[in-house]
Amino acid sequence: MSKYILVTSGVCSGLGKGVAASTIGSLLECSGLKIAMMKCDPYINVDAANISPYQHGEVYVTEDGAETDLDLGNFSRFTSINITDSNCISIGKVYENVIRNERAGRYNGRTVQVIPHITDEIKRCIRNLGSNTGADVVIVEIGGTVGDIEAVPYLEASRQLVRELGKGNAISIHLTLIPVITGGELKSKPTQTSVKQLQTAGIQPDMLICRCEAPVEDGMKNKIAKFCNVSSDAVFISPDVEKSIYELPVIFHKEGVDAKLIEKLNLGNRTTEIRQWTDFLYKLNNPQTQVTVAMVGKKDYLDDCYKSVQESLFHAAVSGNNAEITIKKIDAETLEKTENFDEFFEGVDGIVVPGNYGQRGFLGLLKTVQYARIHKIPYLGIDLGMQLMPIETARNLIGWEDADSTEFIQNCSHAIICLPEEQTTPSASVMKLGASSIDVLEGTKLYSIYNSNQIKERHRSKYTFDRRYTSEMEEEGLVITAKSTADDQTEAFEWKNHPWGIGVQYHPEFVSRPSNPHPLFNAFIKASLEYKNS
Repeated sequence: MSKYILVTSGVCSGLGKGVAASTIGSLLECSGLKIAMMKCDPYINVDAANISPYQHGEVYVTEDGAETDLDLGNFSRFTSINITDSNCISIGKVYENVIRNERAGRYNGRTVQVIPHITDEIKRCIRNLGSNTGADVVIVEIGGTVGDIEAVPYLEASRQLVRELGKGNAISIHLTLIPVITGGELKSKPTQTSVKQLQTAGIQPDMLICRCEAPVEDGMKNKIAKFCNVSSDAVFISPDVEKSIYELPVIFHKEGVDAKLIEKLNLGNRTTEIRQWTDFLYKLNNPQTQVTVAMVGKKDYLDDCYKSVQESLFHAAVSGNNAEITIKKIDAETLEKTENFDEFFEGVDGIVVPGNYGQRGFLGLLKTVQYARIHKIPYLGIDLGMQLMPIETARNLIGWEDADSTEFIQNCSHAIICLPEEQTTPSASVMKLGASSIDVLEGTKLYSIYNSNQIKERHRSKYTFDRRYTSEMEEEGLVITAKSTADDQTEAFEWKNHPWGIGVQYHPEFVSRPSNPHPLFNAFIKASLEYKNS
Protein backbone atom coordinates (compact mmCIF):
# COMPACT_ATOMS: atom_id res chain seq x y z
CA MET A 1 0.00 0.00 0.00
CA SER A 2 1.23 3.49 -0.85
CA LYS A 3 2.09 5.99 1.86
CA TYR A 4 1.10 9.64 1.51
CA ILE A 5 2.73 13.00 2.24
CA LEU A 6 0.34 15.98 2.25
CA VAL A 7 2.11 19.31 1.72
CA THR A 8 0.34 22.53 2.72
CA SER A 9 1.49 26.11 3.19
CA GLY A 10 0.52 29.19 5.15
CA VAL A 11 1.31 32.85 5.92
CA CYS A 12 1.36 33.89 2.26
CA SER A 13 1.38 32.50 -1.24
CA GLY A 14 4.49 32.13 -3.36
CA LEU A 15 6.62 30.42 -0.72
CA GLY A 16 7.68 27.68 -3.12
CA LYS A 17 5.46 24.84 -1.98
CA GLY A 18 5.66 23.17 -5.40
CA VAL A 19 9.45 23.31 -5.39
CA ALA A 20 9.57 22.00 -1.80
CA ALA A 21 7.26 19.09 -2.70
CA SER A 22 9.37 18.36 -5.79
CA THR A 23 12.54 18.40 -3.71
CA ILE A 24 11.03 15.93 -1.27
CA GLY A 25 10.08 13.70 -4.18
CA SER A 26 13.60 13.86 -5.56
CA LEU A 27 15.18 12.92 -2.22
CA LEU A 28 12.84 9.95 -1.76
CA GLU A 29 13.75 8.78 -5.27
CA CYS A 30 17.41 9.15 -4.33
CA SER A 31 16.60 6.85 -1.39
CA GLY A 32 15.49 4.11 -3.77
CA LEU A 33 11.74 4.64 -3.41
CA LYS A 34 9.17 4.77 -6.20
CA ILE A 35 7.18 7.96 -5.93
CA ALA A 36 4.14 9.65 -7.46
CA MET A 37 3.16 13.30 -7.18
CA MET A 38 -0.12 15.18 -7.34
CA LYS A 39 -1.12 18.84 -7.40
CA CYS A 40 -4.52 19.75 -5.96
CA ASP A 41 -5.41 23.18 -7.33
CA PRO A 42 -8.11 25.21 -5.55
CA TYR A 43 -9.36 27.13 -8.59
CA ILE A 44 -12.75 26.28 -10.10
CA ASN A 45 -11.36 26.10 -13.64
CA VAL A 46 -11.46 22.48 -14.80
CA ASP A 47 -7.81 22.77 -15.87
CA ALA A 48 -5.22 25.46 -16.59
CA ALA A 49 -5.94 25.68 -20.33
CA ASN A 50 -7.78 29.00 -20.26
CA ILE A 51 -5.98 30.69 -17.36
CA SER A 52 -3.85 33.71 -18.24
CA PRO A 53 -0.11 33.05 -17.85
CA TYR A 54 0.09 36.42 -16.09
CA GLN A 55 -1.89 34.85 -13.23
CA HIS A 56 -0.62 31.28 -13.04
CA GLY A 57 2.44 31.20 -15.28
CA GLU A 58 2.87 28.80 -18.17
CA VAL A 59 0.57 25.90 -18.96
CA TYR A 60 2.52 22.67 -18.58
CA VAL A 61 1.40 20.02 -21.09
CA THR A 62 1.69 16.37 -20.10
CA GLU A 63 2.48 13.49 -22.43
CA ASP A 64 -1.19 12.46 -22.55
CA GLY A 65 -2.27 16.00 -23.43
CA ALA A 66 -3.44 17.44 -20.10
CA GLU A 67 -3.03 21.21 -19.69
CA THR A 68 -1.87 21.66 -16.13
CA ASP A 69 -0.36 24.03 -13.59
CA LEU A 70 3.32 24.93 -13.92
CA ASP A 71 4.11 23.09 -10.66
CA LEU A 72 3.75 19.88 -12.66
CA GLY A 73 6.82 21.06 -14.57
CA ASN A 74 8.75 21.18 -11.30
CA PHE A 75 7.54 17.67 -10.48
CA SER A 76 8.93 16.50 -13.83
CA ARG A 77 12.25 18.35 -13.61
CA PHE A 78 13.10 17.26 -10.06
CA THR A 79 12.05 13.62 -10.43
CA SER A 80 11.99 10.86 -13.05
CA ILE A 81 8.21 10.37 -13.06
CA ASN A 82 6.21 10.77 -16.27
CA ILE A 83 3.50 13.35 -15.54
CA THR A 84 -0.03 12.58 -16.78
CA ASP A 85 -3.53 13.97 -16.34
CA SER A 86 -3.98 11.94 -13.15
CA ASN A 87 -1.19 13.91 -11.45
CA CYS A 88 -3.30 17.08 -11.27
CA ILE A 89 -6.82 17.89 -10.14
CA SER A 90 -8.65 21.16 -9.66
CA ILE A 91 -11.71 21.76 -7.53
CA GLY A 92 -13.50 22.44 -10.83
CA LYS A 93 -12.59 18.97 -12.09
CA VAL A 94 -13.72 17.45 -8.78
CA TYR A 95 -17.09 19.19 -8.92
CA GLU A 96 -17.46 18.22 -12.59
CA ASN A 97 -16.94 14.55 -11.70
CA VAL A 98 -19.38 14.71 -8.80
CA ILE A 99 -22.06 16.47 -10.85
CA ARG A 100 -21.63 13.93 -13.63
CA ASN A 101 -22.13 11.13 -11.08
CA GLU A 102 -25.21 12.86 -9.68
CA ARG A 103 -26.74 13.21 -13.16
CA ALA A 104 -26.10 9.51 -13.73
CA GLY A 105 -27.94 8.67 -10.52
CA ARG A 106 -24.93 7.15 -8.80
CA TYR A 107 -25.77 8.71 -5.41
CA ASN A 108 -29.14 6.94 -5.19
CA GLY A 109 -31.14 10.12 -4.69
CA ARG A 110 -29.10 11.41 -1.75
CA THR A 111 -28.48 15.14 -1.35
CA VAL A 112 -25.05 15.87 -2.85
CA GLN A 113 -22.87 17.81 -0.40
CA VAL A 114 -19.28 18.92 0.10
CA ILE A 115 -19.00 16.30 2.83
CA PRO A 116 -18.98 13.45 1.96
CA HIS A 117 -19.27 13.64 -1.82
CA ILE A 118 -16.69 16.30 -2.74
CA THR A 119 -14.18 15.15 -0.13
CA ASP A 120 -14.70 11.50 -1.11
CA GLU A 121 -13.97 12.36 -4.74
CA ILE A 122 -10.76 14.16 -3.72
CA LYS A 123 -9.66 11.17 -1.66
CA ARG A 124 -10.54 8.81 -4.51
CA CYS A 125 -8.29 10.74 -6.91
CA ILE A 126 -5.41 10.79 -4.42
CA ARG A 127 -5.64 7.11 -3.49
CA ASN A 128 -6.14 6.01 -7.10
CA LEU A 129 -2.85 7.65 -8.05
CA GLY A 130 -1.09 5.49 -5.47
CA SER A 131 -2.78 2.24 -6.48
CA ASN A 132 -2.49 2.86 -10.25
CA THR A 133 1.21 3.75 -10.15
CA GLY A 134 2.27 1.30 -7.44
CA ALA A 135 4.22 4.10 -5.80
CA ASP A 136 5.81 3.59 -2.40
CA VAL A 137 5.10 7.22 -1.53
CA VAL A 138 2.62 9.70 -3.03
CA ILE A 139 3.42 13.40 -2.43
CA VAL A 140 0.32 15.59 -2.63
CA GLU A 141 0.69 19.35 -2.89
CA ILE A 142 -2.42 21.14 -1.62
CA GLY A 143 -2.62 24.38 -3.61
CA GLY A 144 -3.45 27.74 -2.11
CA THR A 145 -2.82 28.89 1.44
CA VAL A 146 -4.30 27.66 4.71
CA GLY A 147 -7.12 30.07 5.50
CA ASP A 148 -8.23 30.42 1.86
CA ILE A 149 -11.89 29.49 1.47
CA GLU A 150 -11.06 27.65 -1.78
CA ALA A 151 -8.72 25.24 0.02
CA VAL A 152 -11.26 24.07 2.64
CA PRO A 153 -12.46 20.92 0.77
CA TYR A 154 -8.87 19.80 0.20
CA LEU A 155 -7.92 20.34 3.84
CA GLU A 156 -10.97 18.40 5.02
CA ALA A 157 -10.17 15.56 2.61
CA SER A 158 -6.58 15.59 3.89
CA ARG A 159 -7.78 15.40 7.51
CA GLN A 160 -9.96 12.43 6.68
CA LEU A 161 -7.16 10.72 4.76
CA VAL A 162 -4.70 11.01 7.67
CA ARG A 163 -7.32 9.61 10.07
CA GLU A 164 -8.30 6.74 7.78
CA LEU A 165 -4.78 5.66 6.86
CA GLY A 166 -3.10 6.28 10.21
CA LYS A 167 -0.08 8.42 11.08
CA GLY A 168 2.48 5.91 9.86
CA ASN A 169 0.91 5.88 6.42
CA ALA A 170 -0.07 9.51 5.88
CA ILE A 171 1.72 12.56 7.28
CA SER A 172 1.38 16.32 6.96
CA ILE A 173 4.17 18.76 6.09
CA HIS A 174 3.44 22.47 6.47
CA LEU A 175 5.50 25.15 4.73
CA THR A 176 5.56 28.56 6.43
CA LEU A 177 7.50 31.81 6.54
CA ILE A 178 9.77 33.29 9.20
CA PRO A 179 9.98 36.95 8.18
CA VAL A 180 12.84 39.27 9.04
CA ILE A 181 11.63 42.67 10.19
CA THR A 182 13.49 45.97 10.37
CA GLY A 183 16.58 45.56 12.50
CA GLY A 184 17.12 41.95 11.43
CA GLU A 185 14.83 40.37 14.03
CA LEU A 186 13.24 37.03 13.10
CA LYS A 187 9.54 36.60 13.85
CA SER A 188 7.92 33.21 14.46
CA LYS A 189 4.38 34.53 15.07
CA PRO A 190 3.24 34.13 11.43
CA THR A 191 4.29 30.47 11.55
CA GLN A 192 2.48 29.95 14.85
CA THR A 193 -0.70 31.55 13.48
CA SER A 194 -0.54 29.52 10.28
CA VAL A 195 -0.19 26.25 12.16
CA LYS A 196 -3.09 27.22 14.43
CA GLN A 197 -5.24 27.68 11.32
CA LEU A 198 -4.17 24.26 10.08
CA GLN A 199 -4.99 22.73 13.47
CA THR A 200 -8.41 24.40 13.33
CA ALA A 201 -9.00 22.41 10.14
CA GLY A 202 -8.24 19.27 12.14
CA ILE A 203 -4.71 18.68 10.83
CA GLN A 204 -1.70 18.48 13.12
CA PRO A 205 1.47 18.91 11.03
CA ASP A 206 4.12 16.26 11.55
CA MET A 207 6.89 18.40 10.10
CA LEU A 208 7.45 22.10 9.45
CA ILE A 209 9.59 23.62 6.72
CA CYS A 210 10.17 27.30 7.38
CA ARG A 211 11.28 29.68 4.66
CA CYS A 212 13.69 32.32 5.92
CA GLU A 213 16.27 34.55 4.30
CA ALA A 214 18.54 34.53 7.36
CA PRO A 215 20.04 31.69 9.44
CA VAL A 216 17.80 30.40 12.25
CA GLU A 217 19.23 29.39 15.64
CA ASP A 218 18.14 26.32 17.58
CA GLY A 219 16.38 28.54 20.11
CA MET A 220 13.98 29.78 17.44
CA LYS A 221 13.37 26.21 16.23
CA ASN A 222 12.58 25.08 19.78
CA LYS A 223 10.17 27.97 20.25
CA ILE A 224 8.35 27.12 17.03
CA ALA A 225 8.22 23.44 17.99
CA LYS A 226 6.60 24.18 21.38
CA PHE A 227 4.00 26.58 20.03
CA CYS A 228 3.16 24.36 17.06
CA ASN A 229 3.05 21.02 18.89
CA VAL A 230 5.78 19.35 16.85
CA SER A 231 9.11 17.88 17.95
CA SER A 232 12.10 20.21 17.62
CA ASP A 233 13.86 17.77 15.28
CA ALA A 234 10.89 18.04 12.88
CA VAL A 235 11.35 21.79 12.31
CA PHE A 236 13.47 22.48 9.24
CA ILE A 237 14.70 25.68 7.61
CA SER A 238 14.57 26.37 3.89
CA PRO A 239 16.89 29.33 3.25
CA ASP A 240 16.98 31.42 0.11
CA VAL A 241 19.13 29.73 -2.55
CA GLU A 242 22.18 31.46 -3.98
CA LYS A 243 21.95 30.58 -7.69
CA SER A 244 19.33 27.96 -8.43
CA ILE A 245 16.38 26.07 -6.98
CA TYR A 246 18.37 22.90 -7.74
CA GLU A 247 20.39 23.63 -4.62
CA LEU A 248 17.39 22.58 -2.52
CA PRO A 249 17.85 18.78 -2.65
CA VAL A 250 21.32 19.20 -1.16
CA ILE A 251 20.07 21.74 1.39
CA PHE A 252 17.11 19.58 2.46
CA HIS A 253 19.36 16.51 2.69
CA LYS A 254 21.84 18.34 4.95
CA GLU A 255 18.92 19.51 7.10
CA GLY A 256 17.80 15.89 7.44
CA VAL A 257 14.38 16.26 5.80
CA ASP A 258 14.63 12.94 3.94
CA ALA A 259 15.82 11.04 7.01
CA LYS A 260 12.92 12.35 9.10
CA LEU A 261 10.40 11.46 6.38
CA ILE A 262 11.74 7.91 6.12
CA GLU A 263 11.54 7.60 9.89
CA LYS A 264 7.98 8.92 10.19
CA LEU A 265 6.70 6.75 7.32
CA ASN A 266 8.45 3.63 8.65
CA LEU A 267 10.30 3.04 5.39
CA GLY A 268 13.22 1.15 6.93
CA ASN A 269 16.93 1.89 6.85
CA ARG A 270 17.80 3.77 3.68
CA THR A 271 20.72 5.75 2.29
CA THR A 272 20.02 8.80 0.18
CA GLU A 273 22.42 9.14 -2.76
CA ILE A 274 22.37 12.73 -3.99
CA ARG A 275 25.39 12.64 -6.28
CA GLN A 276 23.32 13.69 -9.31
CA TRP A 277 22.58 16.96 -7.53
CA THR A 278 26.07 17.58 -6.17
CA ASP A 279 27.52 16.93 -9.64
CA PHE A 280 25.07 19.41 -11.16
CA LEU A 281 25.92 22.05 -8.56
CA TYR A 282 29.64 21.51 -9.15
CA LYS A 283 29.14 22.33 -12.84
CA LEU A 284 26.93 25.27 -11.90
CA ASN A 285 29.58 26.73 -9.60
CA ASN A 286 32.54 25.97 -11.88
CA PRO A 287 31.57 27.06 -15.41
CA GLN A 288 34.18 26.89 -18.15
CA THR A 289 32.60 29.57 -20.33
CA GLN A 290 29.69 32.00 -20.52
CA VAL A 291 26.82 32.43 -22.98
CA THR A 292 24.16 35.13 -23.37
CA VAL A 293 20.79 34.24 -24.88
CA ALA A 294 18.08 36.75 -25.78
CA MET A 295 14.53 35.57 -25.14
CA VAL A 296 11.97 37.78 -26.86
CA GLY A 297 8.48 37.74 -25.33
CA LYS A 298 5.46 39.86 -24.49
CA LYS A 299 5.54 43.11 -22.51
CA ASP A 300 6.07 42.85 -18.75
CA TYR A 301 6.01 39.06 -18.86
CA LEU A 302 6.90 37.30 -15.64
CA ASP A 303 9.52 34.56 -15.39
CA ASP A 304 6.80 31.95 -14.85
CA CYS A 305 5.23 32.68 -18.26
CA TYR A 306 8.13 30.90 -19.96
CA LYS A 307 9.32 28.83 -17.02
CA SER A 308 10.07 25.57 -18.84
CA VAL A 309 11.92 27.31 -21.69
CA GLN A 310 14.16 29.20 -19.26
CA GLU A 311 14.85 26.04 -17.25
CA SER A 312 15.64 24.08 -20.43
CA LEU A 313 18.16 26.71 -21.51
CA PHE A 314 19.67 26.59 -18.03
CA HIS A 315 19.94 22.77 -18.09
CA ALA A 316 21.58 22.79 -21.51
CA ALA A 317 24.08 25.47 -20.51
CA VAL A 318 25.15 23.89 -17.22
CA SER A 319 24.91 20.14 -17.85
CA GLY A 320 25.37 20.06 -21.60
CA ASN A 321 28.00 22.75 -22.17
CA ASN A 322 29.59 23.61 -18.80
CA ALA A 323 28.56 27.20 -19.31
CA GLU A 324 27.15 30.00 -17.22
CA ILE A 325 24.07 31.41 -18.95
CA THR A 326 22.61 34.89 -18.93
CA ILE A 327 19.07 35.13 -20.29
CA LYS A 328 18.37 38.62 -21.59
CA LYS A 329 14.63 39.29 -21.69
CA ILE A 330 13.55 41.56 -24.50
CA ASP A 331 10.09 43.07 -24.90
CA ALA A 332 8.61 42.41 -28.36
CA GLU A 333 6.39 45.50 -28.23
CA THR A 334 9.38 47.73 -27.53
CA LEU A 335 11.11 46.29 -30.61
CA GLU A 336 8.17 47.44 -32.73
CA LYS A 337 9.05 51.04 -31.93
CA THR A 338 12.78 50.97 -32.67
CA GLU A 339 15.02 50.76 -35.70
CA ASN A 340 18.20 50.31 -33.67
CA PHE A 341 18.10 46.56 -33.09
CA ASP A 342 21.83 46.42 -32.42
CA GLU A 343 21.20 48.18 -29.13
CA PHE A 344 18.92 45.38 -27.92
CA PHE A 345 20.91 42.43 -29.28
CA GLU A 346 24.41 43.67 -28.50
CA GLY A 347 26.45 40.90 -26.90
CA VAL A 348 23.79 38.26 -27.60
CA ASP A 349 25.05 34.84 -28.70
CA GLY A 350 21.68 33.26 -29.51
CA ILE A 351 18.00 34.21 -29.82
CA VAL A 352 14.94 32.30 -28.64
CA VAL A 353 11.32 33.10 -29.45
CA PRO A 354 9.09 30.84 -27.32
CA GLY A 355 5.42 30.07 -27.85
CA ASN A 356 3.07 33.05 -27.67
CA TYR A 357 -0.61 33.73 -28.24
CA GLY A 358 -2.30 36.87 -29.54
CA GLN A 359 -1.28 39.60 -31.95
CA ARG A 360 0.29 41.93 -29.40
CA GLY A 361 4.01 42.28 -30.10
CA PHE A 362 3.73 40.33 -33.39
CA LEU A 363 5.74 42.83 -35.48
CA GLY A 364 8.49 42.94 -32.86
CA LEU A 365 8.74 39.15 -32.91
CA LEU A 366 8.81 39.20 -36.71
CA LYS A 367 11.65 41.74 -36.72
CA THR A 368 13.54 39.50 -34.30
CA VAL A 369 13.34 36.57 -36.72
CA GLN A 370 14.56 38.80 -39.56
CA TYR A 371 17.45 40.10 -37.45
CA ALA A 372 18.55 36.55 -36.51
CA ARG A 373 18.39 35.43 -40.16
CA ILE A 374 20.32 38.38 -41.59
CA HIS A 375 23.00 38.49 -38.89
CA LYS A 376 23.45 34.69 -38.81
CA ILE A 377 22.75 34.53 -35.07
CA PRO A 378 21.70 31.08 -33.78
CA TYR A 379 17.92 31.06 -33.57
CA LEU A 380 15.48 28.70 -31.88
CA GLY A 381 11.78 29.26 -32.50
CA ILE A 382 9.11 27.29 -30.61
CA ASP A 383 5.47 27.13 -31.76
CA LEU A 384 4.77 30.73 -32.85
CA GLY A 385 8.54 31.17 -32.98
CA MET A 386 8.56 28.59 -35.79
CA GLN A 387 5.47 29.98 -37.52
CA LEU A 388 7.14 33.38 -37.77
CA MET A 389 9.92 31.94 -39.94
CA PRO A 390 7.78 31.30 -43.06
CA ILE A 391 5.81 34.52 -42.51
CA GLU A 392 9.06 36.50 -42.33
CA THR A 393 10.33 34.73 -45.45
CA ALA A 394 7.12 35.51 -47.31
CA ARG A 395 7.13 39.18 -46.36
CA ASN A 396 10.80 40.07 -46.62
CA LEU A 397 12.17 37.68 -49.26
CA ILE A 398 9.23 36.82 -51.49
CA GLY A 399 7.59 40.24 -51.18
CA TRP A 400 4.12 39.25 -49.96
CA GLU A 401 3.57 42.19 -47.63
CA ASP A 402 0.22 40.85 -46.34
CA ALA A 403 1.53 37.38 -45.50
CA ASP A 404 0.19 36.51 -42.07
CA SER A 405 -1.52 33.97 -39.83
CA THR A 406 -5.30 33.60 -39.73
CA GLU A 407 -4.91 33.65 -35.96
CA PHE A 408 -4.35 37.39 -36.39
CA ILE A 409 -5.75 38.38 -39.82
CA GLN A 410 -8.62 36.31 -41.21
CA ASN A 411 -8.74 37.74 -44.76
CA CYS A 412 -5.09 38.04 -45.74
CA SER A 413 -4.19 37.08 -49.32
CA HIS A 414 -1.36 34.80 -48.22
CA ALA A 415 -2.37 32.89 -45.10
CA ILE A 416 0.98 31.23 -44.49
CA ILE A 417 -0.18 29.95 -41.10
CA CYS A 418 -3.76 28.81 -40.65
CA LEU A 419 -6.05 26.18 -39.19
CA PRO A 420 -5.75 22.74 -40.78
CA GLU A 421 -9.38 22.86 -41.98
CA GLU A 422 -8.59 26.08 -43.87
CA GLN A 423 -6.06 24.21 -46.00
CA THR A 424 -6.74 22.09 -49.06
CA THR A 425 -5.86 18.84 -47.31
CA PRO A 426 -8.44 17.69 -44.74
CA SER A 427 -7.15 17.33 -41.21
CA ALA A 428 -8.36 17.46 -37.64
CA SER A 429 -9.55 20.92 -36.58
CA VAL A 430 -8.88 20.63 -32.86
CA MET A 431 -6.01 21.68 -30.63
CA LYS A 432 -3.15 19.23 -30.91
CA LEU A 433 -2.20 18.31 -27.36
CA GLY A 434 0.29 15.88 -25.85
CA ALA A 435 2.97 13.68 -27.35
CA SER A 436 2.82 12.37 -30.92
CA SER A 437 5.26 10.93 -33.45
CA ILE A 438 7.26 13.11 -35.84
CA ASP A 439 9.23 12.08 -38.91
CA VAL A 440 12.59 13.86 -39.26
CA LEU A 441 14.24 14.24 -42.67
CA GLU A 442 17.75 12.82 -42.97
CA GLY A 443 20.56 15.18 -43.91
CA THR A 444 19.13 18.06 -41.85
CA LYS A 445 20.48 19.76 -38.74
CA LEU A 446 17.46 18.46 -36.85
CA TYR A 447 18.34 14.89 -37.81
CA SER A 448 21.93 15.37 -36.63
CA ILE A 449 20.60 16.60 -33.28
CA TYR A 450 18.28 13.66 -32.64
CA ASN A 451 20.23 11.11 -34.71
CA SER A 452 16.90 9.50 -35.55
CA ASN A 453 14.33 9.75 -38.32
CA GLN A 454 11.41 9.43 -35.91
CA ILE A 455 10.94 11.21 -32.59
CA LYS A 456 8.14 11.84 -30.12
CA GLU A 457 7.44 15.33 -28.78
CA ARG A 458 4.66 17.19 -27.00
CA HIS A 459 2.36 19.69 -28.68
CA ARG A 460 0.05 22.53 -27.73
CA SER A 461 -1.02 24.15 -30.98
CA LYS A 462 -3.92 24.60 -33.36
CA TYR A 463 -2.51 26.69 -36.21
CA THR A 464 -0.02 25.21 -38.66
CA PHE A 465 1.93 25.97 -41.84
CA ASP A 466 -0.04 25.77 -45.10
CA ARG A 467 1.92 23.29 -47.23
CA ARG A 468 0.74 24.94 -50.46
CA TYR A 469 3.59 27.42 -49.91
CA THR A 470 6.31 24.79 -49.49
CA SER A 471 8.04 25.31 -52.84
CA GLU A 472 8.13 29.12 -52.43
CA MET A 473 9.74 28.73 -49.00
CA GLU A 474 12.35 26.27 -50.25
CA GLU A 475 13.31 28.59 -53.12
CA GLU A 476 14.17 31.23 -50.52
CA GLY A 477 16.19 28.84 -48.36
CA LEU A 478 13.58 27.91 -45.74
CA VAL A 479 13.18 24.14 -45.76
CA ILE A 480 10.84 21.77 -43.97
CA THR A 481 12.82 19.29 -41.87
CA ALA A 482 10.14 17.36 -39.97
CA LYS A 483 6.51 16.36 -40.45
CA SER A 484 3.85 14.84 -38.25
CA THR A 485 3.59 11.09 -38.73
CA ALA A 486 -0.19 11.11 -38.35
CA ASP A 487 -1.28 13.97 -40.64
CA ASP A 488 1.87 15.08 -42.50
CA GLN A 489 1.65 18.61 -41.06
CA THR A 490 4.87 20.64 -40.85
CA GLU A 491 6.72 20.21 -37.55
CA ALA A 492 10.03 22.01 -38.17
CA PHE A 493 11.83 24.51 -40.40
CA GLU A 494 15.50 25.30 -40.96
CA TRP A 495 17.26 28.15 -42.73
CA LYS A 496 19.36 26.41 -45.36
CA ASN A 497 22.04 29.10 -45.62
CA HIS A 498 22.37 29.84 -41.93
CA PRO A 499 24.77 28.44 -39.32
CA TRP A 500 21.94 27.41 -36.96
CA GLY A 501 18.35 28.55 -37.43
CA ILE A 502 15.67 26.04 -36.40
CA GLY A 503 11.99 26.43 -35.62
CA VAL A 504 9.81 23.64 -34.22
CA GLN A 505 6.03 23.45 -33.89
CA TYR A 506 6.26 21.22 -30.82
CA HIS A 507 7.38 22.06 -27.27
CA PRO A 508 10.69 20.39 -26.37
CA GLU A 509 10.94 22.33 -23.10
CA PHE A 510 8.47 20.09 -21.30
CA VAL A 511 10.80 17.08 -21.07
CA SER A 512 14.16 18.68 -20.21
CA ARG A 513 15.75 17.81 -16.86
CA PRO A 514 18.75 19.31 -15.03
CA SER A 515 21.09 16.37 -15.59
CA ASN A 516 19.51 15.36 -18.90
CA PRO A 517 18.95 18.48 -21.03
CA HIS A 518 16.84 18.21 -24.16
CA PRO A 519 19.09 17.65 -27.22
CA LEU A 520 17.54 20.56 -29.14
CA PHE A 521 18.35 23.06 -26.39
CA ASN A 522 21.74 21.44 -25.93
CA ALA A 523 22.54 21.92 -29.63
CA PHE A 524 21.26 25.51 -29.55
CA ILE A 525 23.53 26.47 -26.64
CA LYS A 526 26.46 24.75 -28.35
CA ALA A 527 25.77 26.72 -31.55
CA SER A 528 25.50 29.95 -29.52
CA LEU A 529 28.90 29.31 -27.97
CA GLU A 530 30.40 28.63 -31.40
CA TYR A 531 28.89 31.90 -32.65
CA LYS A 532 30.39 33.73 -29.68
CA ASN A 533 33.85 32.25 -30.23
CA SER A 534 33.79 32.97 -33.95
